[in-house]
Parts: sequence; structure tokens; C-alpha cells
Amino acid sequence: MIEEVGEPAIGAKERAVSVVIPAYNEGPHVGAQVRAVAASLQQTGFEWELIVVDDGSVDATAAEASAAGARVLRKVRNEGYGAALKTGIAAAKHGWILITDADGTYPTAAIPELLARAARNEMVVGARVGRNVHIPLVRRPAKWFLTRLASYLAGLRIPDLNSGMRLMRKSLVKRYEHLLPQGFSFTTTITLSCACNGHPMEFVPIDYARRLGASKIRPRHAWDFLLLILRTVVLFHPLKFFLPVGFTLFVAGAAKFAYDLVQDNLSESAVLALLGALIVWCVGLLADQNARMAMKR
Repeated sequence: MIEEVGEPAIGAKERAVSVVIPAYNEGPHVGAQVRAVAASLQQTGFEWELIVVDDGSVDATAAEASAAGARVLRKVRNEGYGAALKTGIAAAKHGWILITDADGTYPTAAIPELLARAARNEMVVGARVGRNVHIPLVRRPAKWFLTRLASYLAGLRIPDLNSGMRLMRKSLVKRYEHLLPQGFSFTTTITLSCACNGHPMEFVPIDYARRLGASKIRPRHAWDFLLLILRTVVLFHPLKFFLPVGFTLFVAGAAKFAYDLVQDNLSESAVLALLGALIVWCVGLLADQNARMAMKR
């Protein structure tokens, strides 16, 4: 008898999904998006509910979403993308959560494919690497760098770090809820948390259309994403950060020490660099020990 490992059968109780769509001033587009998502869900055989979280909009977002058939949760003030997702996920009644945006960028036709891969994963990410991907040129260098950095630090190839279309277990979100920020970094954090801790996850190539309306991403968010990547990886895999930093200091110090020997003049900079490398490595080892102890709790 042959048994497949790591691919449990999905039971009847798990064939149910809550779709959460955060929306802020998306009145002109949210109704069409709700109807398109509902049409795709009808093809899946899953029981489903569709929740739109109106994140303090000042337009007709809530009314349009409700008219299209969504359950609408309306926040009195704008608190951010991550905060809206948390509100919707907390109110969801099913164990699977599927998130997408209200701006028409993510293909609703990909929903059945994401759900089809639920059985063997805890998270399935729609990776924006399909044939038709419209990401503004100004964002591409930062996106490329941050994705490569995250892949190295997490020890896993991550084709799309912060895709806003993904399927995940509600229990997974609850496990890392204390780490998940209120803003756009929500998706980056949950991706890195899964990658660093070995949760079964899969990336499904999808297209990405031009956004309807004005984008809410700002250039400063690239810096926020960088800090978040470093913070999250240091939390789970600190040696991935501290070992290279210490090695860089050691090489610089050793090179300066060799030069000083030739010049017969030992400098303070060589000593400081070598001591700095030792200190960084010691801090890294302590951080790694703390991370391993925390994961056992």
C-alpha cells in the first residue's frame, strides 16, 4: 500500500471558505468585484461567505458592497489594510480565509485553483508572475530587491512576497496575529512567518491587472517592508542576519590587520572590527537560542 505524506484529504467541514475583501473608498469598483468573486466561488463546490470590510470610507463603498450581496463590516475610521483584514478574519465563520482586493487587480478566475490546493497546504499564495502582470515600473526595482532578500533570509524561494490574493487557514492567522501589523505589511509578515517556520505553503502563478482608481501604496512603504523583513527574519532565523554581518566585519578587520602588520602599525580600526565581529556573532547565537526556545512554547 502506498500512502502520500503531507497531503491529507480535505473533509466536508473544511470545504468552506470565508472571503475577506478590505476596501477603502472603492465605491466605483467594489460592487463589480463582489459579484465576480461570488461567480467564481459558485464553481468551487465550497460553502462560502463573502465579507467586505469598509475601512472608514467616505464614499459609497459600504452601500455598493451590500447591494452586490456581501456581508459588510463598516469601521468608523480608516485604520489600515492589515487592521481591516484582522476585523474581517475575526468575524469569519469558516476555517479557510481567502483574501483579495476590491480594486480589480487580482483575477477572480484564479479562486478555484487556490481552493483546489487547500488540502496539502496551510497557505496558498497567488503569485503575480503570470503572463499579464501590470506592476508600475517605479516599484519593480524595490520589489525585486525585497523579494530576493526575503528569499535568502527565509531560506525559501518566494516569488511574490506581498500578494494580496491568498488562501490561508484561520488558525494560521491567529497563531501569528500578535506579529501582524495594521498596514500593508500584513501579507509580507504572514508570508515570512510561514516560510521561516516550515508551514506547508504553495505559490500559484496569477495575472495582475491595472488598478482601478488611485493606488494607496506610497514610496515610503518600501522602507517599511525592508525593516519588516529584517525584523521578522531576526525573530525566527537570527543567524541568517547576524552571521553575514559578523563575517563582513571579520573580513574587514582581518584585511586591515594584515595591512597593519606590513606597515608595522596595529590600528584601532582593525581591533574594533574584529571585536565587533565577535560581539555580533555572540548576539546572534543568543538570539538564535531565544528564538528556538520561543518556538517550543
